[in-house]
Amino acid sequence: MYQPPHFREDRIDVQHDLIRTHPLGLIVTAGPGGLMANPIPFLVDAEPSPNGTLRAHLAHANPQWQELATGTECLVVFQGPQDYVTPSWYATKRETGKVVPTWNYATVHVWGRPRVIEDGTWLRSQIGALTRLREGVRAVPWKVEDAPEAYVTAQIKGIIGVEIPIDRIEGKWKMSQNRPEADRAGVVAGYRAEGGAEDAMAALVADRGGLTDA
Repeated sequence: MYQPPHFREDRIDVQHDLIRTHPLGLIVTAGPGGLMANPIPFLVDAEPSPNGTLRAHLAHANPQWQELATGTECLVVFQGPQDYVTPSWYATKRETGKVVPTWNYATVHVWGRPRVIEDGTWLRSQIGALTRLREGVRAVPWKVEDAPEAYVTAQIKGIIGVEIPIDRIEGKWKMSQNRPEADRAGVVAGYRAEGGAEDAMAALVADRGGLTDA
């Protein structure tokens, strides 16, 4: 991944937190038939590998599991908050006009050699943990055990597990850090004026740009 120094994020805990918050990763493999990619929700565990471990499952009918079973290196891309930046927010636009649109985003890329898992106990644990991650914020969380046991057992027979010890992980938080302070402040104000999901982008730009009073 292209990583100018001011956009790099090498802290493993920050990278893992983005994966937990945005767990739908795009898993990419390169097999005999060419490139293949599928969006799959992942769990990340800080252990046992030094960079952590990804765990997921996919449908048995999905042919990508056969490529994963070869153990050849794969790539998983996690996309965090992102949004457009209009030049109209920049102080530089009013001063010189020498500005162009861009895009702010946070992303984590993970590389590793996967192993395929067909063990029912492992799969039950993985889907339970993934469900708890997403349901835990609800007033009345749904649990896997809420479904009939025979139904859950049948569903598990239709999926394949995948575990990826992380060999390499890269994070990139492009949040206007390369712009002058007045431009960064303008981006924060612009996102806040739009409200909604853009509030989170405003907070990230302020934090990454050192705008403690923004």
